[in-house]
Amino acid sequence: MRAWIAAVWALGLAPVAVSGQNAAAPDTPPPSAASSSIAATHTTGQDTVALTFDDLPGLTLLRSQAYIDHSNQMLLLGLARNHLPAIGFVNEGKLDEGHRARQIGNLKAWIKAGMDLGNHTYSHESPNTMSARAYIADIARGERVTRPLLARHHKTLTWFRYPYLETGKTLQEKEAIQTWLTDHGYRIAPVTMENSDWLFAEPYDDAIAHHQADRVRRIRAEYLAYTETMVGWYQDAGHNLLGRPMAFVMLLHVTRLNADCLDGVDAILQRHGLKPVKLEEAMKDPAYATPDPYVGPDGIEWLERWSMTLRKNQPWAGFIEPPADIEAEYKKVDNDLSDGTGPIVSRLKH
Repeated sequence: MRAWIAAVWALGLAPVAVSGQNAAAPDTPPPSAASSSIAATHTTGQDTVALTFDDLPGLTLLRSQAYIDHSNQMLLLGLARNHLPAIGFVNEGKLDEGHRARQIGNLKAWIKAGMDLGNHTYSHESPNTMSARAYIADIARGERVTRPLLARHHKTLTWFRYPYLETGKTLQEKEAIQTWLTDHGYRIAPVTMENSDWLFAEPYDDAIAHHQADRVRRIRAEYLAYTETMVGWYQDAGHNLLGRPMAFVMLLHVTRLNADCLDGVDAILQRHGLKPVKLEEAMKDPAYATPDPYVGPDGIEWLERWSMTLRKNQPWAGFIEPPADIEAEYKKVDNDLSDGTGPIVSRLKH
């Protein structure tokens, strides 16, 4: 999707939203005065960022409950050490992928540490692969443990994050899902900054499993270098789009990689002048009231969606893809798992 948008902009054309199954007409009018006002509103003199972690209780190559527990413990310690507020988005289907009581214990640990929890569906499926009705049922199934856990701590389950950032391939499906979410008290957690951390995470787990210390250090270094690049790119893109500082919402995942690299990630945020805030604080930025016109199968973040509304160019020429060696390692690890040659799962399970 990014390559397509970059090519369109290079030709001097603006990307257009999709309505239902049909592309918008080429004479789509310029953004409304309301949209322009949202983009121009200056709410703060400093960029802020809300850290959001998907796939709680853990995105991991290793089916080891001890490994998952350790990753959560170290991640929460890192958040506390660096005074970083955060929210974890739960896939309740993962609770039965390990020791259920201990998986739920990890959710409790997030709440006890002062962090919030959100719904990331039960099974981490996409609305592209099921009907809107089935997708809504999967969302509802994904709150059976999380909602009462939060209630016991006088908190309300409020936030929902779309897996893959895929929001509906037709207008009817998108509106049906969003209507249900609104009617059930949910707010959508958008994404306006990301670093493809999931791509680095599986090779990192693989390197740990094989006791490859040099490879572990290399992946960490490449991950932090790429994160620095992407944080800068998204800041430039946001400033270009809105003409002012903004409150970013950063997508990360609950992984051993992020647990081990959180001090480095925090240092990057500090170097870029990004003040950490809670998600609800970031969402006060009027930019998040900008209409999201995109309908289609792709999972794109919200700066891309807003660029369609505001009809403003994005700095795609400066966008850097993840390192080629990391891409290759990710594909190899996935292939090893799919053909059954990977020894990791059975060796480390306990």
